[in-house]
Amino acid sequence: MNVGKQKKTVIIKEYQLEVGTVTVYDNYMVTSFEEGSTLTLERAYQILGIAEIHFRNKNFGFISHRQNSYAVDPTVYTYLRSLDNLKAFAIVSVKEIDMHNFKIEKLFYKKPMKFFIQYDNALTWVKRRVKGR
Repeated sequence: MNVGKQKKTVIIKEYQLEVGTVTVYDNYMVTSFEEGSTLTLERAYQILGIAEIHFRNKNFGFISHRQNSYAVDPTVYTYLRSLDNLKAFAIVSVKEIDMHNFKIEKLFYKKPMKFFIQYDNALTWVKRRVKGR
C-alpha cells in the first residue's frame, strides 16, 4: 500500500483588519475583504507590514480571495511591485466584473499576476511560483 505524504496546511497567524481578514501561511498570505470596503494605499500599508513581519527574508505569494465586492486603489500595485520577494499574486473570483477589473489592475502591477475561478488552482500556482524562485 502506497500512502502519499500529505502536508497539512497550517495557519501561522490571522489578522482582523478594518477592511477584512489577512491569513498568513508558511509562504503565502490570503486576504478576504468586507463587502463595499476600499483598499486604499494607507490600508495596504497594514497588509504590507504583515508581509514584512512574516516574509522579511523569504519569497512569498499573495492570494486575493474576492468573495465580496470592494474597490482597490490602483496605486497600491505601484508599491506592491517594488517588493522583490513577492513572487506571485493571484486573484480568485467567480464574478465577471472582477475579471474585467483584473485586466486593469494587471496594467499597474506588471509582475506575475493571474486570475482564477477556483481557489485551489490559485493556491497551486502561487506555491509553484514561490517554490521555483
